[in-house]
Amino acid sequence: MKIALINRSDSTGGAAVVTYRLMQALRAEGADARMLVLEKLTDDPHVISYANPIADKYNFIAERWNIFLHNGFSRANLFKADIANHGRNLARHKWVKEADVLMLNWINQGALSLHAIERLCSMGKPVIWTMHDMWPFTGVCHHALSCGEYKHVCRGCQFMGGMKADLSTTVQAQKSKLYARHPDLQFVAVSNWLAQRGRESRLLHNMPLTVIPNAIDADAFSCGRQQNGDLGIAADKKVIVMGAARLDDTIKGFDLLIDATQHLHSTRPELAERLHLVLFGNIRDNSLLDKLGLTHTHIGSVKGTKALANIYTQADVVLSTSRFETLPGTLVEGMACGCIPVAFDSGGQSDIIDHLTTGYLAPEVEPEAIADGIAWAANATIDRQMLHDTVAHKFAAPIVARRYLQLCNNLLNEK
Repeated sequence: MKIALINRSDSTGGAAVVTYRLMQALRAEGADARMLVLEKLTDDPHVISYANPIADKYNFIAERWNIFLHNGFSRANLFKADIANHGRNLARHKWVKEADVLMLNWINQGALSLHAIERLCSMGKPVIWTMHDMWPFTGVCHHALSCGEYKHVCRGCQFMGGMKADLSTTVQAQKSKLYARHPDLQFVAVSNWLAQRGRESRLLHNMPLTVIPNAIDADAFSCGRQQNGDLGIAADKKVIVMGAARLDDTIKGFDLLIDATQHLHSTRPELAERLHLVLFGNIRDNSLLDKLGLTHTHIGSVKGTKALANIYTQADVVLSTSRFETLPGTLVEGMACGCIPVAFDSGGQSDIIDHLTTGYLAPEVEPEAIADGIAWAANATIDRQMLHDTVAHKFAAPIVARRYLQLCNNLLNEK
């Protein structure tokens, strides 16, 4: 079976990482899976870039300018929304024409337009769209936060200046027409939380939708605890690790992390003294690090399974303070290395964590709630091998790949 996976990048961002892992997992199960991307950073021969520097720059600028004109000239919200009015047409690409099944993933910021998706859906091949956030069933946003307009008619978008009718209304209508013309377009949600949001949405409530989690090569993440590792952290410290592509992205809740660590420092000083926070990922405002209430190490951007595993195996707890997450990869990776996961119960985290058995789910998105979770995990004794085995049972690459291949076969048999 020939499968073409389409994503904006092969390694930048969480969706790129898990899409690349899925391609590898599908190949390991015997499928001829290949990946088409705008941005190619790996040297994998099974990944090809379809970039055209001039066209791609125009598409990117044109879309951002359109959003900028309609969002009240807000630079803060410039990348909170996508409208997919510009992108590349891949219907004539050799790998796409040869494929038996097409798999769309994160296709924004000029990777594909809605018109280009229409062209792909019109080729007569099964098309599977794996959702890594809410964008396929909202108007323009990737995370609706507390907004429920996607269930009805998107308007007054918080990322579009709050006007009664705005780009969110227009783009939602365009998606609605696309889905109506292609009712066999198959959607996959990477978590049960995301699937539930999709099923209650105006756009997807009648569309085929199933849940398949992101794949992880569990064997690549050893769970033994390193002592005297290269991070240079004292052996008597309980180490908490947290990572993101951009730590101070609003959705990642760095402000909540600051308040939680300060809360621990003021209310549990003895515990705070025993804790050390390790952060990886980019941060635009480095002054935020000075506000943390715990001793900390900031590593910067980290790529590659080996580098990530090296960090996790020097830690005891893996933390996420994200306000919303579809299926946070750092929690899965950290848990595969034996770290106790702590997060808010505000998304796909509940697919990963069994509260008070394999980790801690804070019931409210409040600093005090996540501080309680950190304190619980710092004093908990959970077998690292058991945590690793839990991840392998739920998210192991062969299991996930076989579920996708079964879906592909079912869709091909229906054609």
